Amino acid sequence: MEIRNLLTISANVRKNIVKMLNISGSGHPGGSLSAVELLVTLYFKYMNFNPKSAFDPDRDYFILSKGHSCPVLYSILAELGCFSISELYTFRKIGSRLQGHPSKNERIPGIEVSTGSLGYGLSIGIGIAIGIKQAKKRNRVYVLMGDGEQQEGSVWEGVMAASHYKLDNLCAIIDDNGMQIDGATKDIMNIEPLADKYKAFGWNVISIDGHNIGDIDKSYSQFIKGYKKPTVIIAKTVKGKGVSFMENLAIWHGKVPSSEELKKALKEIDKNLKQKLRNYND
Repeated sequence: MEIRNLLTISANVRKNIVKMLNISGSGHPGGSLSAVELLVTLYFKYMNFNPKSAFDPDRDYFILSKGHSCPVLYSILAELGCFSISELYTFRKIGSRLQGHPSKNERIPGIEVSTGSLGYGLSIGIGIAIGIKQAKKRNRVYVLMGDGEQQEGSVWEGVMAASHYKLDNLCAIIDDNGMQIDGATKDIMNIEPLADKYKAFGWNVISIDGHNIGDIDKSYSQFIKGYKKPTVIIAKTVKGKGVSFMENLAIWHGKVPSSEELKKALKEIDKNLKQKLRNYND
Protein backbone atom coordinates (compact mmCIF):
# COMPACT_ATOMS: atom_id res chain seq x y z
CA MET A 1 0.00 0.00 0.00
CA GLU A 2 1.48 3.35 -1.00
CA ILE A 3 2.48 5.90 1.63
CA ARG A 4 -0.25 8.36 0.64
CA ASN A 5 -2.93 5.81 1.49
CA LEU A 6 -1.26 4.98 4.81
CA LEU A 7 -1.11 8.68 5.67
CA THR A 8 -4.83 9.06 4.96
CA ILE A 9 -5.70 6.02 7.08
CA SER A 10 -3.48 7.34 9.89
CA ALA A 11 -5.38 10.64 9.87
CA ASN A 12 -8.71 8.79 10.02
CA VAL A 13 -7.45 6.70 12.93
CA ARG A 14 -6.34 9.83 14.81
CA LYS A 15 -9.75 11.43 14.29
CA ASN A 16 -11.48 8.26 15.52
CA ILE A 17 -9.33 8.29 18.65
CA VAL A 18 -10.07 11.86 19.72
CA LYS A 19 -13.77 11.48 18.90
CA MET A 20 -14.25 8.28 20.89
CA LEU A 21 -12.35 9.66 23.87
CA ASN A 22 -14.38 12.87 23.87
CA ILE A 23 -17.63 10.89 23.81
CA SER A 24 -16.52 8.43 26.51
CA GLY A 25 -15.21 11.12 28.82
CA SER A 26 -12.26 8.94 29.82
CA GLY A 27 -9.34 7.10 28.26
CA HIS A 28 -5.75 7.55 27.14
CA PRO A 29 -5.03 9.77 24.13
CA GLY A 30 -1.28 10.38 24.47
CA GLY A 31 0.01 6.84 23.95
CA SER A 32 -2.73 6.01 21.48
CA LEU A 33 -1.82 8.89 19.17
CA SER A 34 1.91 8.15 19.36
CA ALA A 35 1.44 4.60 18.03
CA VAL A 36 -0.76 5.39 15.02
CA GLU A 37 1.73 5.10 12.13
CA LEU A 38 3.38 2.05 13.69
CA LEU A 39 0.14 0.06 13.78
CA VAL A 40 -1.42 1.40 10.58
CA THR A 41 1.63 0.32 8.58
CA LEU A 42 1.69 -3.05 10.35
CA TYR A 43 -1.98 -3.89 9.85
CA PHE A 44 -2.55 -2.43 6.41
CA LYS A 45 0.65 -3.68 4.80
CA TYR A 46 2.42 -6.43 6.72
CA MET A 47 0.23 -8.48 9.03
CA ASN A 48 -1.36 -11.66 7.80
CA PHE A 49 -4.75 -10.82 9.28
CA ASN A 50 -8.14 -11.17 7.62
CA PRO A 51 -11.05 -9.51 9.46
CA LYS A 52 -13.43 -12.08 7.95
CA SER A 53 -11.46 -14.93 9.55
CA ALA A 54 -9.82 -13.14 12.43
CA PHE A 55 -9.19 -16.32 14.39
CA ASP A 56 -7.66 -18.30 11.52
CA PRO A 57 -4.90 -20.52 12.99
CA ASP A 58 -2.52 -19.35 10.25
CA ARG A 59 -2.90 -15.64 11.12
CA ASP A 60 -0.19 -13.40 12.48
CA TYR A 61 -0.68 -12.44 16.12
CA PHE A 62 -0.64 -8.94 17.62
CA ILE A 63 -0.42 -8.33 21.37
CA LEU A 64 -1.12 -4.83 22.70
CA SER A 65 0.98 -5.04 25.84
CA LYS A 66 0.26 -1.40 26.72
CA GLY A 67 -3.44 -2.12 26.89
CA HIS A 68 -4.45 1.39 27.99
CA SER A 69 -3.67 2.52 24.41
CA CYS A 70 -6.50 0.36 23.04
CA PRO A 71 -8.22 3.32 21.30
CA VAL A 72 -5.61 3.12 18.51
CA LEU A 73 -6.13 -0.64 18.12
CA TYR A 74 -9.94 -0.39 18.22
CA SER A 75 -9.84 2.36 15.61
CA ILE A 76 -7.64 0.32 13.26
CA LEU A 77 -9.80 -2.78 13.66
CA ALA A 78 -12.86 -0.68 12.82
CA GLU A 79 -11.12 0.79 9.75
CA LEU A 80 -10.33 -2.79 8.67
CA GLY A 81 -14.01 -3.74 8.96
CA CYS A 82 -13.83 -5.95 12.08
CA PHE A 83 -16.78 -3.94 13.41
CA SER A 84 -18.49 -0.67 12.51
CA ILE A 85 -16.98 2.77 13.01
CA SER A 86 -20.11 3.70 14.96
CA GLU A 87 -19.30 1.04 17.57
CA LEU A 88 -16.15 3.00 18.44
CA TYR A 89 -18.38 5.60 20.04
CA THR A 90 -19.59 3.08 22.63
CA PHE A 91 -16.04 3.01 24.03
CA ARG A 92 -16.00 2.54 27.83
CA LYS A 93 -19.80 2.58 28.01
CA ILE A 94 -21.71 0.03 30.08
CA GLY A 95 -22.46 -3.02 27.96
CA SER A 96 -19.94 -2.09 25.25
CA ARG A 97 -17.51 -4.66 23.86
CA LEU A 98 -14.91 -1.89 23.70
CA GLN A 99 -13.73 -1.67 27.26
CA GLY A 100 -11.03 0.68 28.57
CA HIS A 101 -8.52 -2.14 28.20
CA PRO A 102 -8.78 -4.94 25.62
CA SER A 103 -10.86 -7.91 26.74
CA LYS A 104 -10.57 -11.26 24.98
CA ASN A 105 -13.83 -12.31 26.66
CA GLU A 106 -15.72 -9.95 24.34
CA ARG A 107 -14.62 -12.00 21.29
CA ILE A 108 -13.66 -8.91 19.34
CA PRO A 109 -11.90 -9.86 16.09
CA GLY A 110 -8.23 -8.97 16.46
CA ILE A 111 -8.11 -9.00 20.27
CA GLU A 112 -5.91 -11.98 21.13
CA VAL A 113 -5.56 -11.47 24.88
CA SER A 114 -6.79 -9.24 27.70
CA THR A 115 -4.15 -6.68 28.65
CA GLY A 116 -3.86 -3.70 30.94
CA SER A 117 -1.37 -4.50 33.68
CA LEU A 118 1.96 -3.62 32.12
CA GLY A 119 4.93 -5.93 31.77
CA TYR A 120 3.51 -9.24 30.61
CA GLY A 121 2.45 -8.78 26.97
CA LEU A 122 5.92 -9.67 25.69
CA SER A 123 5.96 -12.93 27.62
CA ILE A 124 2.55 -13.86 26.18
CA GLY A 125 3.91 -13.16 22.70
CA ILE A 126 6.95 -15.30 23.46
CA GLY A 127 4.73 -18.21 24.47
CA ILE A 128 2.77 -17.93 21.23
CA ALA A 129 5.97 -17.67 19.20
CA ILE A 130 7.40 -20.80 20.86
CA GLY A 131 4.18 -22.69 20.12
CA ILE A 132 4.35 -21.64 16.47
CA LYS A 133 7.95 -22.86 16.28
CA GLN A 134 7.06 -26.20 17.82
CA ALA A 135 4.22 -26.62 15.32
CA LYS A 136 6.64 -25.78 12.49
CA LYS A 137 4.34 -23.00 11.27
CA ARG A 138 5.19 -19.66 9.66
CA ASN A 139 3.00 -17.25 11.65
CA ARG A 140 4.62 -14.16 13.08
CA VAL A 141 4.02 -12.47 16.42
CA TYR A 142 4.09 -8.71 17.02
CA VAL A 143 4.03 -7.11 20.48
CA LEU A 144 3.63 -3.37 21.09
CA MET A 145 5.08 -2.11 24.37
CA GLY A 146 5.51 1.33 25.89
CA ASP A 147 8.83 2.82 26.91
CA GLY A 148 7.73 3.19 30.53
CA GLU A 149 6.90 -0.50 30.42
CA GLN A 150 10.61 -1.23 29.97
CA GLN A 151 10.95 -0.44 33.68
CA GLU A 152 9.24 -3.77 34.47
CA GLY A 153 11.51 -6.67 35.46
CA SER A 154 9.19 -9.15 33.78
CA VAL A 155 9.94 -7.53 30.42
CA TRP A 156 13.64 -8.35 30.78
CA GLU A 157 12.94 -11.96 31.77
CA GLY A 158 11.00 -12.20 28.52
CA VAL A 159 13.77 -10.51 26.55
CA MET A 160 16.24 -13.09 27.84
CA ALA A 161 13.92 -16.01 27.04
CA ALA A 162 13.16 -14.82 23.50
CA SER A 163 16.87 -14.65 22.73
CA HIS A 164 17.54 -18.05 24.31
CA TYR A 165 14.88 -19.70 22.12
CA LYS A 166 16.02 -17.79 18.99
CA LEU A 167 12.52 -16.56 18.24
CA ASP A 168 13.04 -15.04 14.81
CA ASN A 169 9.24 -15.07 14.37
CA LEU A 170 8.86 -12.47 17.15
CA CYS A 171 8.93 -8.69 16.65
CA ALA A 172 8.70 -6.40 19.68
CA ILE A 173 7.81 -2.77 18.95
CA ILE A 174 8.59 -0.11 21.55
CA ASP A 175 6.58 3.11 21.39
CA ASP A 176 9.41 5.26 22.76
CA ASN A 177 7.60 8.57 23.30
CA GLY A 178 9.66 9.55 26.33
CA MET A 179 6.68 10.13 28.60
CA GLN A 180 4.65 8.15 31.12
CA ILE A 181 1.80 9.03 33.44
CA ASP A 182 3.99 10.77 36.03
CA GLY A 183 6.31 12.65 33.66
CA ALA A 184 9.39 12.05 31.53
CA THR A 185 10.51 8.43 31.49
CA LYS A 186 14.14 9.46 31.98
CA ASP A 187 13.17 11.19 35.24
CA ILE A 188 10.92 8.44 36.61
CA MET A 189 13.29 5.53 35.88
CA ASN A 190 15.77 5.99 33.08
CA ILE A 191 15.72 3.08 30.60
CA GLU A 192 18.62 4.17 28.41
CA PRO A 193 20.71 2.97 26.67
CA LEU A 194 17.77 0.88 25.49
CA ALA A 195 19.18 -0.27 22.14
CA ASP A 196 22.43 -1.41 23.74
CA LYS A 197 20.53 -3.40 26.35
CA TYR A 198 18.54 -5.33 23.76
CA LYS A 199 21.70 -5.94 21.73
CA ALA A 200 23.42 -7.29 24.85
CA PHE A 201 20.55 -9.73 25.29
CA GLY A 202 21.08 -11.01 21.73
CA TRP A 203 18.27 -9.25 19.84
CA ASN A 204 18.30 -7.71 16.40
CA VAL A 205 17.75 -4.00 17.08
CA ILE A 206 16.25 -1.49 14.63
CA SER A 207 15.94 2.17 15.69
CA ILE A 208 13.57 4.38 13.69
CA ASP A 209 11.46 7.53 13.58
CA GLY A 210 8.12 6.07 14.68
CA HIS A 211 6.10 8.60 12.65
CA ASN A 212 7.99 8.21 9.38
CA ILE A 213 6.06 5.62 7.40
CA GLY A 214 9.04 5.01 5.10
CA ASP A 215 11.22 4.13 8.10
CA ILE A 216 8.49 1.97 9.62
CA ASP A 217 7.99 0.16 6.32
CA LYS A 218 11.71 -0.67 6.07
CA SER A 219 11.87 -1.90 9.66
CA TYR A 220 9.04 -4.42 9.21
CA SER A 221 10.56 -5.53 5.93
CA GLN A 222 13.90 -6.14 7.65
CA PHE A 223 12.20 -8.20 10.37
CA ILE A 224 10.45 -10.38 7.82
CA LYS A 225 13.77 -11.14 6.07
CA GLY A 226 14.81 -12.94 9.25
CA TYR A 227 17.86 -12.74 11.53
CA LYS A 228 17.74 -16.10 13.40
CA LYS A 229 16.94 -14.12 16.54
CA PRO A 230 14.11 -11.90 17.82
CA THR A 231 13.78 -8.34 16.52
CA VAL A 232 12.95 -5.19 18.45
CA ILE A 233 11.93 -1.98 16.69
CA ILE A 234 12.67 0.99 18.94
CA ALA A 235 10.46 3.72 17.52
CA LYS A 236 11.12 7.29 18.67
CA THR A 237 7.69 8.90 18.84
CA VAL A 238 5.87 11.91 20.26
CA LYS A 239 3.26 11.50 22.97
CA GLY A 240 -0.03 12.92 21.65
CA LYS A 241 1.35 13.12 18.09
CA GLY A 242 -0.82 15.01 15.60
CA VAL A 243 -2.59 17.23 18.13
CA SER A 244 -0.23 20.07 19.00
CA PHE A 245 -1.71 20.94 22.39
CA MET A 246 -1.32 17.31 23.52
CA GLU A 247 2.21 16.70 22.26
CA ASN A 248 4.95 15.88 24.79
CA LEU A 249 2.74 16.63 27.79
CA ALA A 250 2.34 13.92 30.44
CA ILE A 251 -1.05 15.33 31.46
CA TRP A 252 -2.48 13.96 28.19
CA HIS A 253 -1.57 10.42 29.18
CA GLY A 254 -5.06 9.99 30.59
CA LYS A 255 -6.93 13.25 29.95
CA VAL A 256 -9.59 13.50 27.23
CA PRO A 257 -10.40 16.47 24.98
CA SER A 258 -13.34 18.73 25.68
CA SER A 259 -15.78 19.48 22.86
CA GLU A 260 -13.91 22.66 21.98
CA GLU A 261 -10.58 20.86 22.09
CA LEU A 262 -12.04 18.11 19.91
CA LYS A 263 -12.97 20.64 17.20
CA LYS A 264 -9.47 22.08 17.31
CA ALA A 265 -7.88 18.63 17.16
CA LEU A 266 -9.96 17.46 14.19
CA LYS A 267 -9.19 20.62 12.26
CA GLU A 268 -5.49 20.24 12.96
CA ILE A 269 -5.40 16.56 11.92
CA ASP A 270 -7.06 17.42 8.59
CA LYS A 271 -4.69 20.32 8.04
CA ASN A 272 -1.64 18.14 8.76
CA LEU A 273 -2.85 15.48 6.33
CA LYS A 274 -3.34 17.99 3.52
CA GLN A 275 0.18 19.32 4.06
CA LYS A 276 1.70 15.84 4.01
CA LEU A 277 -0.16 14.89 0.85
CA ARG A 278 0.97 18.14 -0.82
CA ASN A 279 4.54 17.26 0.08
CA TYR A 280 4.20 13.93 -1.71
CA ASN A 281 2.67 15.64 -4.75
CA ASP A 282 5.60 18.03 -4.87
